[in-house]
Amino acid sequence: MATPSITITILGRDYQIACPPEEEEALRRSVRYLDQQMEQMRNRSASLPYDKIAVLAALNITHDFLKVSQEANAKEVASLRDLKQLEKKIDNALIAGRQIEI
Repeated sequence: MATPSITITILGRDYQIACPPEEEEALRRSVRYLDQQMEQMRNRSASLPYDKIAVLAALNITHDFLKVSQEANAKEVASLRDLKQLEKKIDNALIAGRQIEI
Protein backbone atom coordinates (compact mmCIF):
# COMPACT_ATOMS: atom_id res chain seq x y z
CA MET A 1 0.00 0.00 0.00
CA ALA A 2 1.39 3.39 -0.98
CA THR A 3 2.00 6.04 1.64
CA PRO A 4 -0.52 8.87 1.28
CA SER A 5 0.82 12.32 0.55
CA ILE A 6 -0.08 15.71 1.93
CA THR A 7 0.48 19.21 0.61
CA ILE A 8 2.65 21.48 2.71
CA THR A 9 3.54 25.11 2.13
CA ILE A 10 6.93 26.59 2.96
CA LEU A 11 7.59 30.24 2.24
CA GLY A 12 4.67 30.35 -0.17
CA ARG A 13 5.70 27.27 -2.15
CA ASP A 14 3.64 24.08 -2.12
CA TYR A 15 5.19 20.63 -1.87
CA GLN A 16 3.66 17.15 -2.00
CA ILE A 17 5.18 15.01 0.75
CA ALA A 18 4.57 11.32 1.37
CA CYS A 19 3.52 10.97 4.97
CA PRO A 20 1.86 8.21 6.97
CA PRO A 21 -1.29 9.47 8.71
CA GLU A 22 0.18 8.90 12.18
CA GLU A 23 3.11 11.22 11.32
CA GLU A 24 1.08 14.03 9.76
CA GLU A 25 0.75 16.24 12.85
CA ALA A 26 4.49 16.01 13.61
CA LEU A 27 5.27 16.86 9.98
CA ARG A 28 2.94 19.86 10.05
CA ARG A 29 4.61 21.14 13.24
CA SER A 30 7.99 20.76 11.56
CA VAL A 31 6.72 22.61 8.49
CA ARG A 32 5.41 25.48 10.62
CA TYR A 33 8.74 25.74 12.42
CA LEU A 34 10.76 25.65 9.19
CA ASP A 35 8.45 28.17 7.55
CA GLN A 36 8.89 30.54 10.51
CA GLN A 37 12.67 30.19 10.39
CA MET A 38 12.75 30.84 6.65
CA GLU A 39 10.39 33.81 7.01
CA GLN A 40 12.76 35.31 9.60
CA MET A 41 15.67 34.88 7.18
CA ARG A 42 13.69 36.52 4.38
CA ASN A 43 12.69 39.42 6.65
CA ARG A 44 16.34 40.05 7.54
CA SER A 45 17.32 40.33 3.91
CA ALA A 46 14.57 40.41 1.31
CA SER A 47 17.12 40.13 -1.50
CA LEU A 48 18.30 36.64 -0.54
CA PRO A 49 17.39 33.92 -3.03
CA TYR A 50 15.12 31.11 -1.88
CA ASP A 51 17.87 28.47 -1.80
CA LYS A 52 20.12 30.64 0.39
CA ILE A 53 17.22 31.32 2.77
CA ALA A 54 16.68 27.55 3.01
CA VAL A 55 20.36 26.85 3.69
CA LEU A 56 20.63 29.59 6.34
CA ALA A 57 17.45 28.38 8.06
CA ALA A 58 18.77 24.80 7.97
CA LEU A 59 22.06 25.95 9.52
CA ASN A 60 20.25 27.81 12.30
CA ILE A 61 17.99 24.85 13.03
CA THR A 62 20.96 22.46 13.02
CA HIS A 63 22.93 24.74 15.32
CA ASP A 64 20.01 24.93 17.77
CA PHE A 65 19.52 21.16 17.61
CA LEU A 66 23.20 20.42 18.30
CA LYS A 67 23.29 22.91 21.16
CA VAL A 68 20.23 21.33 22.81
CA SER A 69 21.62 17.85 22.15
CA GLN A 70 24.94 18.70 23.79
CA GLU A 71 23.15 20.21 26.79
CA ALA A 72 21.01 17.07 27.11
CA ASN A 73 24.11 14.86 26.91
CA ALA A 74 25.83 16.92 29.60
CA LYS A 75 22.76 16.61 31.83
CA GLU A 76 22.66 12.86 31.23
CA VAL A 77 26.33 12.51 32.22
CA ALA A 78 25.72 14.57 35.37
CA SER A 79 22.64 12.50 36.22
CA LEU A 80 24.56 9.25 35.81
CA ARG A 81 27.35 10.61 38.02
CA ASP A 82 24.79 11.61 40.69
CA LEU A 83 23.13 8.21 40.43
CA LYS A 84 26.45 6.43 40.99
CA GLN A 85 27.07 8.60 44.06
CA LEU A 86 23.63 7.67 45.41
CA GLU A 87 24.33 3.99 44.78
CA LYS A 88 27.57 4.29 46.76
CA LYS A 89 25.76 5.96 49.66
CA ILE A 90 23.07 3.27 49.66
CA ASP A 91 25.70 0.52 49.53
CA ASN A 92 27.60 2.14 52.40
CA ALA A 93 24.40 2.49 54.45
CA LEU A 94 23.53 -1.16 53.84
CA ILE A 95 27.02 -2.26 54.80
CA ALA A 96 26.89 -0.11 57.97
CA GLY A 97 23.46 -1.59 58.82
CA ARG A 98 24.76 -5.14 58.45
CA GLN A 99 27.71 -4.40 60.70
CA ILE A 100 25.40 -3.15 63.43
CA GLU A 101 23.32 -6.36 63.24
CA ILE A 102 26.37 -8.54 63.75
